[in-house]
Parts: sequence; structure tokens; C-alpha cells
Amino acid sequence: MRIGLYPGTFDPITHGHLDIIRRGATLVDRLVIGVAINRDKGPLFSLEERVTMIETECRLLSEQTGTEIVVHPFEKLLIDCARDVGAQIIIRGLRAVADFEYEFQMVGMNRALDNSVETVFLMAEARHQAIASKLVKEIARLGGDVTKFVTPDVKAALVARFSG
Repeated sequence: MRIGLYPGTFDPITHGHLDIIRRGATLVDRLVIGVAINRDKGPLFSLEERVTMIETECRLLSEQTGTEIVVHPFEKLLIDCARDVGAQIIIRGLRAVADFEYEFQMVGMNRALDNSVETVFLMAEARHQAIASKLVKEIARLGGDVTKFVTPDVKAALVARFSG
């Protein structure tokens, strides 16, 4: 069984994330969405909220692709998470050259820690390249329309979070 791991904080999950999940699911039999517990980033949504959002958004993708998609929170080294879930590949999305520089370093470190786990990069589709969770949160916080960037359920969660 080919198992892939797509890690991130997903705060919140965007159309860009869902694009990578949909395309990544075609490469593996099981895709684990690793939800990072990153206390340094100070997420807007709790771990439980992020996990629920991802599970909700991925239900249909799992049916459409025929790939088992599971959500797995983690707070450890990415390579240790990959080992824990039995992943042979780590799937990463790229939007711009700046992403590549950071990811290039991460691949080198992960390969030094465990060279049996490969990293696969998927370029975000052009219409999703500008989407970043950080910017989506800022737009929502300032009362802007995030319809183009997130699903209706995620939009509702953002509106609810910033309205109170």
C-alpha cells in the first residue's frame, strides 16, 4: 500500500490545500493529512476545529478519488510523523520560488534523518497560487469576501470567528 503524508497547519484549509489533496490522492492508496500542532504560529482555529474542517472538506474528495484520506494531528518532527503513519512519501505544495527555497532545505534535512522517505512537490494550479491561509485570515478579519479562497463551510467559520 502506498501511503503519502501531506503536512501543514491548515489554519484554515483553503482551495489551494484542497487542490493539492485532490491531486496528491491520485498518487497514493492512502493519504494522511498531517495537521501540525505548531504553538509558535498561534493558530486562529484550535486543533480540533482544524481537524473537523479538514475531515468535512475531504469526505467528498475521498469518495471522488477512491483514496482513503485520513487526518492525523502531530507535534513532532515531520519525518517521525511520516514513520508513525507508514508514509513512503511526503507531499508538499509549492506556490512560488520562495516556497521552494524553504522546502529545499526541509527535504535535505528530512533525507539526512531518513533517506527512505521521498518528498514529492506539486505545483499549485495557477488560480490557487496566491492563496495563503495567512492572507485569507487577514481578508476575513478585515471584513473582506473570502469566497474565492475557501469553501462555504470554512468561510462561515471565519465569519463566525471574526464577528464575535
